[in-house]
Amino acid sequence: MLFVWYKVSFDEKWSHGSAVCETVYFFVEFVCVFPWKCVSLNNQNREKIMDGILRKLPIGIQTFEKLREGDYLYVDKTALVWRIASTETPYFLSRPRRFGKSLLLSTFEAYFEGKKELFEGLAIADMEKEWKTYPVFHLDLNAEKYDSPQALVEILSRQLTQWELKYGKGEDEETLSGRFAGAIRRASEQSGCGVVVLVDGYDKPLLKVLSNDVLLDDYRKTLNAFYSVLKSSDRYLHFVLLTGVTKFAQTGMCNDLNQLNDISMTSQYATICGITRQELEDTFIPELNRLAETNELTYEETLNKMTALYDGYHFCEFAEGVFNPFSVLNVFDGYKFSNYWFQTGTPTFLVELLKKSEYDLRTLIDGVEANASSFMEYRVDANNPIPLIYQSGYLTIKGYDKRFGNYLLKFPNDEVRYGFMDFLVPYYTSVVDDERGFYLGKFVRELESGDVDAFLTRLQAFFADFPYELNEKTERHYQVVVYLVFKLMGQFTGAEVRSARGRADAVVKTPKYIYVFEFKLNGTAEQALQQIDEKGYLIPYQVDGRELVKVGVEFSAEKRNIDRWLY
Repeated sequence: MLFVWYKVSFDEKWSHGSAVCETVYFFVEFVCVFPWKCVSLNNQNREKIMDGILRKLPIGIQTFEKLREGDYLYVDKTALVWRIASTETPYFLSRPRRFGKSLLLSTFEAYFEGKKELFEGLAIADMEKEWKTYPVFHLDLNAEKYDSPQALVEILSRQLTQWELKYGKGEDEETLSGRFAGAIRRASEQSGCGVVVLVDGYDKPLLKVLSNDVLLDDYRKTLNAFYSVLKSSDRYLHFVLLTGVTKFAQTGMCNDLNQLNDISMTSQYATICGITRQELEDTFIPELNRLAETNELTYEETLNKMTALYDGYHFCEFAEGVFNPFSVLNVFDGYKFSNYWFQTGTPTFLVELLKKSEYDLRTLIDGVEANASSFMEYRVDANNPIPLIYQSGYLTIKGYDKRFGNYLLKFPNDEVRYGFMDFLVPYYTSVVDDERGFYLGKFVRELESGDVDAFLTRLQAFFADFPYELNEKTERHYQVVVYLVFKLMGQFTGAEVRSARGRADAVVKTPKYIYVFEFKLNGTAEQALQQIDEKGYLIPYQVDGRELVKVGVEFSAEKRNIDRWLY
């Protein structure tokens, strides 16, 4: 009732002077900070939420206890936590970076430690009746450089020492695996119940050294012996959950650790990390309204833009998509749309892997069809970049063919799509990082103004210092550059690149013009124009009403660059 009262009061007193308005503003802020969840509002009430509401966003908060005690906003996932915990099954879950894996494990830790008070008002409070306490072994492998063989040994040893100080250490326990097994056994015997083991970033050491074969092999052997304890000590364990980016079996470790239930693609747990659209609207109504007001958008336009930028992750073919939680929280922090998740970890290694494998980027950008084993069974020495790209969060499930069991993998949203393509530009052209935005803006404005010559002159800069001899491999390189340019333009204007035969190489739609481009690597600009006419590339656009412009472009083998064009 308090929520309704202050809104009525605000409306009544709005015209009484700035001093009164200021008083009401601070009252509203005070009332809205303390409730754990916003009251559900109808559309009329949404529009009345005023500017200046300030609530605590859990940016960088990875500890459930800190989040709850600090009155941070929380998207309630505890029903799924209870469902998983109640089965007493050892689990594995893979999710991309910054998707809330650490907070999820911390939630499990608080639950198994019986901290009932932290869960008041959440779904699990009505589901759990006993609130038993178990010894919890929480191993976090994220915060290390992993630049030497000893680095991994040291972090495992430090963690083992903490458990041994609490539960004791056997005189004959010298190896890491022996110490781990001994700590688990004593913790179980002393507590009279099974031990809970939670491992955050189980694969982080391996991901850090993927390009170093020596360290990779050393770390794999060390972790293999260490994690194998989870199978041999099964009698002393109550619950096990390992999380990481790569699927467990893909690293070549612990092939005999087959008791882990991989729920990475299980439909009932597909939304345990990430934010569904319903959760977004239920939890962040004031923030959504403030975001809309700041960017001069309607509420629905704001939701649509949030969806286009940050939604679209599917971890199962039958489950709804989720928003990237990191990007969502950061948008609400500054009320500015940006590529928050992408900017926190550039895919340098993945791009190098793409170049090394000579993968056709055009296929990647348009979507890759694959069966589950081809993108879930990563092998370090495989000449296939798709599994790691998928598991890292740059691709996600966008379709499923039940008949053949094939998945369609594509970029999840515009943040990843355009961020990834923009990141590729310096790897395939001479354009440096700080010039990309400049060039792209100029490209769009030049075509909007009808300046074809300026556009193609600028495009020539993308091919300057072309690094390879003109051969079949170079032809693909050239095609990728053209493809990237037009795809990147698509975020600002109607631009598309040929994806099927019988279509022009590229089409760009501006408010005044429709451009139809045909590029010739082994031909002339005249032949390109002739092909546009003969193939009828202009026909689909003749009823549009905008001026049609056909452009034939000739690529010189000798100059290794665009040479001539006609329009």
